[in-house]
Amino acid sequence: MSVAVFLDLDGTLVDSRPGIVSSLVYALTVTGHPELAASDLTWMIGPPFVESFAKAGISDPAAAIEAYRVKYQEAGMYDAQVYAGIPEAMDAIGLAGARLYLATAKPHAYAKLITAHFGLAPRFVAEYGPELDGTRNWKGDLLAHALAETGEDPARSVMIGDRHHDVAAAAEVGMPSLAVGWGYGTAAEWHGARAVLERPDQMPEAVARLFA
Repeated sequence: MSVAVFLDLDGTLVDSRPGIVSSLVYALTVTGHPELAASDLTWMIGPPFVESFAKAGISDPAAAIEAYRVKYQEAGMYDAQVYAGIPEAMDAIGLAGARLYLATAKPHAYAKLITAHFGLAPRFVAEYGPELDGTRNWKGDLLAHALAETGEDPARSVMIGDRHHDVAAAAEVGMPSLAVGWGYGTAAEWHGARAVLERPDQMPEAVARLFA
């Protein structure tokens, strides 16, 4: 099965909600938004924070992002866990002949530390995420960059993720997508995905069916 599988990180491979939310609460509190800090912040996990902070009405997203990064690097980065069944699913996909790539909205400077910490990094051919300055924050740009760099054919590739950004970005570059139901997205976000998976152990078969 000579195909490329691009995998999201937060909400797809790793349940990173505790560390991300605690860092968001800190950032929102110190930048003067205690009412938002006290709300449910799950919706902010996945999309680029510059987009989410702006959507929340924060006038200085850059300051909030800087505060978030301070707390995240200090305490939040590894306050997470790999979803049960993910390593086995990744191994099964790789054994079937597919190439695995990380494609995350998290800056790669952080993402690579996380995948190494949790033992996922050796399974990837390459790992892609935005730059810290926001370059390639939009996942469509990130996937286009990854395809150009790797030479992978989008028609023989698939994006797997939990949010609408994953589905929309894949469509933008001409690759199909699979949505996962165990992350932070909702059913309304998955329109356009070829299938919605409920468990990690469904990933290998779903990928195989796409390219049968």
